[in-house]
Amino acid sequence: MTSKASSPFNRALERLVPRVDRALDRLLPRATQEPRTLHRAVRYSVFAGGKRLRPALCLLACESVGGRVGDAVPSAAALEMIHTFSLIHDDLPGMDDDDWRRGRRSNHVVFGEGTAILAGDALLNLAFQTLARAPLGRIRDPRVLWETVGDATGTNGMIGGQALDLLYEGKRVSLARVLAMHRRKTGALLRASLRLGALIGGASPARLRAFHAYGERIGLAFQITDDLLNVRASRRQTGKSVGSDRRKGKATAASRGGVAASERLAARLLAEAHALTPRLGRREAEFASLTETLLHRTR
Repeated sequence: MTSKASSPFNRALERLVPRVDRALDRLLPRATQEPRTLHRAVRYSVFAGGKRLRPALCLLACESVGGRVGDAVPSAAALEMIHTFSLIHDDLPGMDDDDWRRGRRSNHVVFGEGTAILAGDALLNLAFQTLARAPLGRIRDPRVLWETVGDATGTNGMIGGQALDLLYEGKRVSLARVLAMHRRKTGALLRASLRLGALIGGASPARLRAFHAYGERIGLAFQITDDLLNVRASRRQTGKSVGSDRRKGKATAASRGGVAASERLAARLLAEAHALTPRLGRREAEFASLTETLLHRTR
């Protein structure tokens, strides 16, 4: 078995993430630009050491269907801005009220709640500005790009999923509802990342459907394993608070379906995702190794 450190997906991250980081550094306002505190807060969270999973999936999908990776880099950077916006807001006292993220103090702990809200708002705004200026690759209508990301971000996707997360807190909710919430809160942006890259690269309708099906399973499995890490991992491993889901009465796969059943469900979803990888094009090996990485993830 290929070691985690040398897996095809991790080698792809080593190759692609620096391109995303350089784009983010170029696109974000400098910390010395007024208002300085706001821009320092934005950069604090963006460059806090995230995995860059969403932009990497976007670039890999573009590559996999024969597109030019350079065409997808600005859109991939926009996806990371949106993801970071969601993390800053998720950690706020009015949301999940977490003091740690990526091994550092959360944005609102360092800069204050008001600045953290504005930092998230600024990242969301800049993301759509970036998309408006981004190369289209083989997309003919720019509205396809904006709608793909907007739908995954809004009330049908990530923001709607967070609203359900708050609604379900402390309540008895079925596992089916929890999984539907996860598909919005976490799965939607992961699916959109794959779709966006594939669209920029000029994927056929059949290949787009394959990426959607793969992303559906990867996104749900990712959040289920995240739920499991909150139960059994340490803050040193994950870089964020653990055990908080149980203390806050969060509706999670682990709390509603049980740990063992959640582990089996995640494994099944990842096996289904793995079976789809031959339909994803040139980067089949990278997409296949991602399923193994998620199955054994520790952060």
